[in-house]
Amino acid sequence: MEAKAFCPAHITGFFTAHLDDDHDSLEKLGSKGAGFSINHGVTTKVKIENQNEQGSNFKITTNGYQSDKTDVSEFVLNEFLKLGDFSKKFFEIEHNISIPVGYGLGSSGAVALSLSYALDRALQTRLEKIEIGKIAHNAEVNCKTGLGDVLASYHGGFEIRVKPGAPGIGQVEKISTEKISIIMICFSPISTNKFIKERLSQINGLGGKMVNRLLESKDYEHFQDMSLEFARYVNVMTPRMQKIVDELSSNNIKCGIALFGETVFSMTPQTEEREVLKILEKYSDGIIIKSELDNSGARVLNN
Repeated sequence: MEAKAFCPAHITGFFTAHLDDDHDSLEKLGSKGAGFSINHGVTTKVKIENQNEQGSNFKITTNGYQSDKTDVSEFVLNEFLKLGDFSKKFFEIEHNISIPVGYGLGSSGAVALSLSYALDRALQTRLEKIEIGKIAHNAEVNCKTGLGDVLASYHGGFEIRVKPGAPGIGQVEKISTEKISIIMICFSPISTNKFIKERLSQINGLGGKMVNRLLESKDYEHFQDMSLEFARYVNVMTPRMQKIVDELSSNNIKCGIALFGETVFSMTPQTEEREVLKILEKYSDGIIIKSELDNSGARVLNN
């Protein structure tokens, strides 16, 4: 049995975390905020065979950009193993990651959700899509790798997360845009878990207000302005990021900051694509990614 699934990367521009300890389940935790999914991300292939020898019942490999942990994948696999008698099966899991890990591009959420879709198809568990999404969301919250990426990349597109939680509990409002390019430059990772712990009250004060402001304007240029305001407020702007922001701004190009990573993005009309690239290409120590919005969200691939 084999299956393959894709989950888009997701970039958050601002957010407010909901980590209320009174909640009795992971699926009710999460974040409100706004961001967008791109057509780069994680493709996961699952191959299931009969187990020939004792020992581990799975093997996880990663191609492309590397992740140093497999805890999210193992959580998802263990949840699926509870759904039937798969004790004599061996799971070969292969993640193809086309985005840098730890740079604010939602790689762990994309790993979890693409694996959930692929396992559901390969095991023929026939779960509702919402249940597939809940498993991935719970994996990410449990492993403390993110809060809202699974809900966002489940739906795809440019979105406002208006209610926190897993798919089926959390809610998004998708915003339609003209055809735009997404161009970003990534320099170094930032620990999401550490940051959220240290700055939670600071983050939530501004993030909640911004959700309401964007619901009124529903404009991607306004979103980028708010992303910069948020990044400055919570003090994640490095001198290198500030230099790029200043240069883009002086050329009348809007941009924002991916949370959490040393990553600057620009959602820009396709006519301005070349000008943005010309500026970013001066910074040879960064990874440049050129992409577009992915409006479909996570899905099983039929090839």
